[in-house]
Amino acid sequence: MNSGIINIIANKNKDSQITMRKLTRLLEEKGYSVPREYRAQADLNICIGGDGAFLRAVHKTSFPTVPFVGINTGHLGFFQEIRKNDLELFVDNYHKGDYTLERINLMECHVYTKDREFHLHSLNEFVVRNRSSQVVHLSVDIAEKHLQDFSGDGLIISSSAGSTAYNYSAGGAILYPTLDGYQLTPLAPLNTKAYRSLYNSIVVPNDTVMDIYPERRYQSSLLVISDGMELSFKQIRRLRFDIAERYIQRLLFDKNYYWTNLKDKFL
Repeated sequence: MNSGIINIIANKNKDSQITMRKLTRLLEEKGYSVPREYRAQADLNICIGGDGAFLRAVHKTSFPTVPFVGINTGHLGFFQEIRKNDLELFVDNYHKGDYTLERINLMECHVYTKDREFHLHSLNEFVVRNRSSQVVHLSVDIAEKHLQDFSGDGLIISSSAGSTAYNYSAGGAILYPTLDGYQLTPLAPLNTKAYRSLYNSIVVPNDTVMDIYPERRYQSSLLVISDGMELSFKQIRRLRFDIAERYIQRLLFDKNYYWTNLKDKFL
């Protein structure tokens, strides 16, 4: 049963705040309730801002089952389909049920330290690198088979949905958001007589695990970055990455939005 409650999560940008007030009025005119505080039993989460605001909202709400939709007041806006000038059309289409639901799988990382295990999730990517600007040496296994001893600035492990973010800037492939697969992309890999690292990204299936083992001297100096949020751990023995069973849902109003947006933003 629908609750009629719609959460609006907006950043502090002036444009976002103006958009939030206008959207609240339009939704209330249609009979929806827009609470001041986040309500877990809502029918919809509307995020106003750019992609950064969308990622922060997803993390802050702990990756809920409540669907998301984004209104773009930022720059790129890959997750933000709705333009701020189309609020009336958006509200009308939502009220009529004229949309589809897209399921986006989350990535997960198990951090194994000397004494504990930590469990992390991300929507776009994880990044593993040194806390300083020093080169890091990492052993990489895929499907529990050794692949390479990597040397360079770090590694990006990105989801399909996150392939157009940091991964793309580092030369990784673009994957459609619902494609079953994720990828490993190197950051400034070293290729010398002493060090040999794969120069291009690798796409692996969803059901494949990836393990990264830092050399002993880097076990307490690694950063694990989840969607731009830096986390540090002491005495990391192993990092295990795969696709989580958890996911978020996003409303789509234009089934061709991704390709139009890709061209508009990158070409």
